[in-house]
Amino acid sequence: MVRTPLRIAGIVLVFLVAAIVLATAVVYAASTVKLHHRYALPTHSPFVAPTDPVAIARGEHLVKAIGKCAKCHGSDLSGAVFIDGGQAFGVFVAPNLTRGAGGLPSDWTDADYELALRHGITRDGHGLVFMPSKEMSSFSDEDLGALVAYLKHVPPVDHMPPATHLGPIARMLFVAGQLPLIDADKIDQSAPHKPAPPPGPTATYGAYIANIGGCTGCHGPGLSGGHIPGTPANFKSPANLTPAGIGSWTSADFMRALREGVRPGGVQIDTFMPWQYTRSMTDDEINAVFAYLKTVPSRPFGQR
Repeated sequence: MVRTPLRIAGIVLVFLVAAIVLATAVVYAASTVKLHHRYALPTHSPFVAPTDPVAIARGEHLVKAIGKCAKCHGSDLSGAVFIDGGQAFGVFVAPNLTRGAGGLPSDWTDADYELALRHGITRDGHGLVFMPSKEMSSFSDEDLGALVAYLKHVPPVDHMPPATHLGPIARMLFVAGQLPLIDADKIDQSAPHKPAPPPGPTATYGAYIANIGGCTGCHGPGLSGGHIPGTPANFKSPANLTPAGIGSWTSADFMRALREGVRPGGVQIDTFMPWQYTRSMTDDEINAVFAYLKTVPSRPFGQR
């Protein structure tokens, strides 16, 4: 029987559709296995947060100005959509961190907070999606305790955020190792917790602030910025913070950038950079981060 071009095209189309369906099924299966992987819980001493007013006040500053938690979880920390890449890519939702309806369960413990924040895992060992625990793993016990102390005092808000949806593109990138969805893979869960350096406008303290504050999470380990791997194409690319990017800046320029969201010359900084939160950092903290940035190796933009 002679096969017409149309018939051949139909056969090819059937095989293409079958291949796409099979590839999609493989990606969904592989990504589901990775998402449901259970990590061994750390065996260090039980974590207990302080309850005194000084620690709570310190924790509020860490949550708002340093951790910038509201950037993802919403101004009242009751959860919000922080990436909407559509059904094809995915919709990522930060959960409700309050004790209101739809928020943390009533039996949530200090140890559960610590597992999520510093280890990136739930109480049953599952990895948290898009939780920046790699950076937060650098928190000292004292600062993490203060942060948890404040979170426990946040007013309850009744809000049930939608569930995170991972589309086929996000799942494919995740399986291919191009979308770092789970920080628990990158954390040494048994590493000892280091104390924070003495506070002050020093490069050492600035490195600590830059890590726990997520600078390296957005701008890359080398702080040279560029497109964040695996994020949608319309995602803003963080700037180059190495001397190749801001080497001509003065401390006053850096202070204005973090306080007012304005670059030297008056150019407005995009709100993707959370200067609305860094404006609450102390002078010493901002000067410390600037001192640290002057010590990092100069790198071309985009090398992360």
